[in-house]
Amino acid sequence: MKYAWLGCLVFGGLLFGGTQDSDINVNTRYTVDAVTIFGKGWKTTFLENHTDQAEQTQSLTSKLKADLVDLIGHKLNPGVLDTLAQRIKKELSAREVTHRLLRSDTPDHVQVEFEVTPNRGGADLNVTQFAYNSRLGWSGAGEAGFNLQQHYFMLGLVSDGEWLPERNAGFNVRYEDRRLGSDRISLRLQFESYHDQWNSSTLQALKTESRFTSDAYRDRQNFQPMVAISLAKPLSIEVGASFERFDSQIPGAPGEAANAVFTTLRYRRQLEGAENQQDIDASYAMRVAAKTLASDFSYARHSARLHYHLQRGKHSFSDNFWGGVVTGRAPLDDRFVLGNSTYLRGWNKFEIDPIGGNRVVCNSVDYRYGPFQAFYDTGAVWDEGQPAVARHSAGIGLRASVLSLAVAFPLRGGHVEPIFIMGLLY
Repeated sequence: MKYAWLGCLVFGGLLFGGTQDSDINVNTRYTVDAVTIFGKGWKTTFLENHTDQAEQTQSLTSKLKADLVDLIGHKLNPGVLDTLAQRIKKELSAREVTHRLLRSDTPDHVQVEFEVTPNRGGADLNVTQFAYNSRLGWSGAGEAGFNLQQHYFMLGLVSDGEWLPERNAGFNVRYEDRRLGSDRISLRLQFESYHDQWNSSTLQALKTESRFTSDAYRDRQNFQPMVAISLAKPLSIEVGASFERFDSQIPGAPGEAANAVFTTLRYRRQLEGAENQQDIDASYAMRVAAKTLASDFSYARHSARLHYHLQRGKHSFSDNFWGGVVTGRAPLDDRFVLGNSTYLRGWNKFEIDPIGGNRVVCNSVDYRYGPFQAFYDTGAVWDEGQPAVARHSAGIGLRASVLSLAVAFPLRGGHVEPIFIMGLLY
């Protein structure tokens, strides 16, 4: 519990600590008509009732976008422009961001332009996962990357007990060419190597349910080439192949391979109004392994996700849906899992189904007011031919951006044990 108390203290400091920005207006003569951010070959113009966004600026935080739009219609404050330029530079990982003023068609009105100079090369460190679940323990992942123009090289370390039936620990390396002949096409090559640890309930269940999936494996490696194509502004597609190998827990026993082709179609759009902001993120993924690919497994895995987020002042509402089907016999790491820190919070994945299932449906509803959060989850995971058992959970907590501290309760009769969740949840 000492980690929990430490997390509470750190979280509280991040929530309620802050800095005070000076809003001293040093020039009240000019009124701002529009704000523009641009770089080589792209441009985003912020207007009072319309935002024309380029792909490069879609990653800006909602707070920064709101502050840029807030300049419009107000008197110019040159000191604020310096602060905004630094924030843009940080969020876009740019080498330099400068600003200048242009005369508008209306007397005593100006337009503000921010010019972005990209970072030709640089290194960065990112924490991609850091979570504590009182039933599943700690999970974490981080990566160190280096980019040289459009080329990106990454080395990551992982210890994850959340997303798969097993706990996998190891490393992954990745190379990306983010401009493969065009700004719309990128190439990714990734290699993963993990050592796997198994819960006793999973090993026990495999003795009677092995017809649905693979045996437990000691190590797992995967090589995955992939091409991503931006079809239109909100629509993108990924196409690739996966060459995965599993080493048996029995020394000297032959391993197995799950070689597959896959594709993911994704739609992402942000709608900004005068008083609210809406985000839509939908995707469909298909993965097919076959004997013709020299695979020991033959199966098809389909999954669909839909995320909707509405922000209005301090009020925030989001809905997350996830559904999936596996046909055929898939290895354990391609089966569906519920009962972690993201899906069906408050339940233990080993209690629900220790080897996962080939059918899943889940929905989560979150409401926030400022940092205060309340949520309700429902979902079921099962195998074909077995009954689907719907489970429900609810919880409350505090959340600031991706930093979360929550208590979740499974909704069922009898003795109820809450699950404590904290960490960086993306």
